[in-house]
Amino acid sequence: MIDHDEAPAVRPLTLAWVGGHLEVGERVVRTEVLHGGITAEMWKVTVGTRDGGTRDLVLRSFVDPFYVEHAEDWLNREAGTLALLAGTGVPAPGPVAVDPTAAHCEYPSLLMTHLAGRTVLGDEGVERRVPLLARQLVAIHALRPAERPREYETLTTADTVVVPQGADAAVWSAAIEVIRKPAPPYEGRFLHRDFQPGNVLFDAPPSRPAAARITGVVDWAQPSWGPADLDVAHCSTVLALLHGPAWGLRFSEAYEEAGGVLAATASERLYWQVRDALASSEEVRLVARPWRKAGRRELTTRAVEERLDAYVTALMDTLG
Repeated sequence: MIDHDEAPAVRPLTLAWVGGHLEVGERVVRTEVLHGGITAEMWKVTVGTRDGGTRDLVLRSFVDPFYVEHAEDWLNREAGTLALLAGTGVPAPGPVAVDPTAAHCEYPSLLMTHLAGRTVLGDEGVERRVPLLARQLVAIHALRPAERPREYETLTTADTVVVPQGADAAVWSAAIEVIRKPAPPYEGRFLHRDFQPGNVLFDAPPSRPAAARITGVVDWAQPSWGPADLDVAHCSTVLALLHGPAWGLRFSEAYEEAGGVLAATASERLYWQVRDALASSEEVRLVARPWRKAGRRELTTRAVEERLDAYVTALMDTLG
């Protein structure tokens, strides 16, 4: 995980690489660390233009050894996906340059356009944002690229689940049994694979929460082909951890209200919902820390574990 408080300035070779991809007469005038990411260092790069104005770019660099090992694949996939999304109506950054093997930069890096807006992780206005998130995800799932991305992967197994302290062992045991079963059949869709509030930018005036609108969807490192339920389940889990279990349960309804189609039976839907919730059990500490840095100080690791336990219990209650 990246500690953004300790992130250095953009490194010299990387800064020179960025400069080599600017227009004639442009120069980098300022860099600013962007907070909230888990896997990479992120900067906003302000560029001085020939007419005396400025424009912004975003730079992502993988520096942690674990993530550097995967960087070539992830950065190539992200750059390709950003190019694919241009003109689709899905608001995503545009690719500017990529150095996936650190041939020119100190670390594998991607340079892309900057989108207006900000992530919104607070509780206020969540009832307005959830339908917006659902409609945006339906639009993503409607994409039919000429070349499909690779099939989805799920890494969590019944043996890697981390049961929170104090959780009802019987409930969690039953949930773990759900994901021991084979995955249900599905109709493939274009997936983001990490669609959740932390990867969506909003224009959300604090004084007018009802006027909120989505301005961008970011972090396209792992697009996949798979069941719509998987993306819906992931966003549901994050909403449950950020805002409470009821919002996790609400998102599936909002997705269908927006025209999205989920698995035909309740048991098939439960499989994907439980699978993603249990996957989050392995990452509670990783996700809680950037949320606290973003202002949600009450979301301690323990608090997030308790919400996850409540959400898993709520999901299993749907079995009757």
